[in-house]
Amino acid sequence: MTLGDATPIPQGTRAPIDRIGATVLKELVETIVSGRVQPGENLPPEGTLSQEFGVSRTVIRESVKRLQEKGMVTVAQGRGTHVNPMSAWNLLDPLVITALIGHDDDLGILDDLSVVRGALEAAMASAVAAEHSDDGVERLRESLEWMRVSIDDSTAFREADVRFHLIVMELSGNLLAENVARVLFERALESTRYQGVDPERAFELTMVEHENVVAAIAGGDREAARRAMEEHILGSWERRRLPTAKRGKD
Repeated sequence: MTLGDATPIPQGTRAPIDRIGATVLKELVETIVSGRVQPGENLPPEGTLSQEFGVSRTVIRESVKRLQEKGMVTVAQGRGTHVNPMSAWNLLDPLVITALIGHDDDLGILDDLSVVRGALEAAMASAVAAEHSDDGVERLRESLEWMRVSIDDSTAFREADVRFHLIVMELSGNLLAENVARVLFERALESTRYQGVDPERAFELTMVEHENVVAAIAGGDREAARRAMEEHILGSWERRRLPTAKRGKD
């Protein structure tokens, strides 16, 4: 675990120190999420970690404190630092959820993420339908048009797709749901596993599903908007989802 950049740092230069601590923290999160240290087991002692990473005990102590803030460990005087069960972890923490997705071999985390994201965005779409404005509907239609004109450019199409969802979140006025959905969405988009493989005519299907959402919102139909958004998010994930040993070919 020795860090290559653990060299003497000139006084007054804080950024490299922060980078070292961030690297140690990331490695410790990976160690726990990967199962190399199981819930109920103890992390190695502070001195051992200090030697393995090639950093000071202060850096280790601060990193463990950050782990504790994320709910991943409990420090007990005289009993060491033991790993908490996953139910205690802050799963919305960017480092934690990124590591979970990275080790999600059977895609169970991404399955759960899609269900939660679908429920949240469905609720937000329903709220937009209930309080929709001409300006809000126009913004969604403009986003649809961006998707339509970029349908042959996968990168541009996906950017327009993301923009559409962010507009729905914003228009909902539900800041808590928007915050949670954004974290899930942004972390998932970083994963090639979440991107999966687009089936034939995937973008055309996506366009139709987005059009259904906009039509329901413009018509003020809360239930139709909720259903259209949830069906889109879950259906799109199922289309892209890679085969796994757990589920076999989809």
